[in-house]
Amino acid sequence: MKLIILDRDGVINQDRDDFVKSADEWVPLPGSMDAIAFLTQAGYTLAVATNQSGIGRKFFTMQTLNEMHAKMHKLVQSAGGEISGIWFCPHTNAHNCGCRKPKPGMISDILERFQAAPAESWMVGDSLRDLEAGAAAGCKTALVLTGKGRKTQAESADKLPPNTLVFDDLLAFSQFLIKTPAAETA
Repeated sequence: MKLIILDRDGVINQDRDDFVKSADEWVPLPGSMDAIAFLTQAGYTLAVATNQSGIGRKFFTMQTLNEMHAKMHKLVQSAGGEISGIWFCPHTNAHNCGCRKPKPGMISDILERFQAAPAESWMVGDSLRDLEAGAAAGCKTALVLTGKGRKTQAESADKLPPNTLVFDDLLAFSQFLIKTPAAETA
């Protein structure tokens, strides 16, 4: 199975310092819907792994999160793509749970659910914690420079997991995967 795990805020949609708190605030990044469509049509399975501590902080409810994800699914499907599952951690750092990135719990669960080989799977994120979670689960990692990506690159370039690839955005990552034979991305 060709599996790609995507962080949500800053990778698929615009991130906000005050949290994305409603479906109206959930705005796709330019090219992200096309990227997901291209990857889907190229035979990749896509899943989302997202920290959503806004629930734990009571900034929004599960109903609101479901509305955001329904909007995302609708826009992805309209573009010709598919997200096969969304995993989220509603906890704050204080909960110290195993599913909140940078811990690999969510990523490991996704890999198990899809019976995907970690070494052949990708974790794409805009923050160091996304990449750390993917690397801890054994995935290949890609940093996108959207969202917090430029800040991550500037402040944490020396801390990125080994062999992390860097792309301007999700669309550039998708084009790289589609044009590059699988053996060359290993």
